[in-house]
Amino acid sequence: MTEIQIDCDGAGKVMIADEVLSTIASTAAQEIDGVAAMAGNIKGDIAQILGGRRSPTKGVVVEVDDAGSVFITLNIVVKFGHHIQEISEAVQKKVKTAIENMTGQNASEVNINVVGVLYDTPPKHKSVPTPKR
Repeated sequence: MTEIQIDCDGAGKVMIADEVLSTIASTAAQEIDGVAAMAGNIKGDIAQILGGRRSPTKGVVVEVDDAGSVFITLNIVVKFGHHIQEISEAVQKKVKTAIENMTGQNASEVNINVVGVLYDTPPKHKSVPTPKR
């Protein structure tokens, strides 16, 4: 776990854990219309299903370099019918702004992985007639 350390003009230090940055990023991303959910790794998803727990940091990877710049990768599921590029750009802007406004740290990169599409109703598949013999 890395932490961001901020010097508060000689009054002491403020430490911000990766989990806090992940929570900020996840919350900001899910505020964008068209984002259906955050998608974590399979191991985490199975634990959530079996244990009934929900992680606010699911689907978010945070890295902080030595200079304190923040690099974020989000795995999102997009609602069917929404333009993926527009949703991704909106998420990038929202997450970058949220991180910078709440922590004062530079969000150098916000990378988006669209890992799925959520349909309101299951897609209808056309049945293929079986050939007669």
